Amino acid sequence: MGLIERVFTLIFGGGRNVLAETAEVFRENAEAGAVRTIALQTQALTQHGAEFSHPQKGGFDRFMDGINRLPRPMLAFGTLGLFVTAMVDPIWFASRMQGLVLVPEPLWWLLGAIVSFYFGARHQFKGQEFQRSIAQTMALVPQVVENIRALNALSPKVASYNMGDLVTKPNDNAALTEWWMGSR
Repeated sequence: MGLIERVFTLIFGGGRNVLAETAEVFRENAEAGAVRTIALQTQALTQHGAEFSHPQKGGFDRFMDGINRLPRPMLAFGTLGLFVTAMVDPIWFASRMQGLVLVPEPLWWLLGAIVSFYFGARHQFKGQEFQRSIAQTMALVPQVVENIRALNALSPKVASYNMGDLVTKPNDNAALTEWWMGSR
C-alpha cells in the first residue's frame, strides 16, 4: 500500500498533476488559452476605447458646441424662408436675387469651399464618434456572451424554447381562451 501511495503522490501529489503539466508542454490548455484570449481582447478594446474618450467639457466648450450646431439648421430654415418669401412677396424676392447676380464668381467658389470644409469636417467628426460607439459596444460582447451562457446553463428548457410558441400555442386558461375568441 505504501508503494502505490508514493507512486500516486509522485504523479498527482503536492497539488500538482504531472501528467497534465507534461501534456501542456505539447498541447495548449484550452481553458487557459481561452482566458488569455479574453484578456487580450479586453485589453485591446479598452485601449481602443481610451483613444476616443473625452474629458468632461467646460462651459466654453459646450457654448462653442452649441454655436457649431447652428449653421446646418440656419441653412435649412433660411432656404425654406426663401421659398416662403418668393411666394409671399415675389417683387422683394426678385430684387434680392438680382443682388446675388452681382456677386463675383470667385466669391461663390470661396463660399462653396467654406461650406464644403465645414460639412466635411463635421462628417469626419461624426464618423469618429460612430467608431467610438462601436468600440464601446464591442467591449460589451464578452460580457453579453457570458450572460447568455449563464442563462442557458440555468435552464436548457428556456434556451431551446421557441418564442413564437407563445403566440401560436393555445392557452390552457379557459377564461383567456374565451376572451380571445370573443375579441375576434
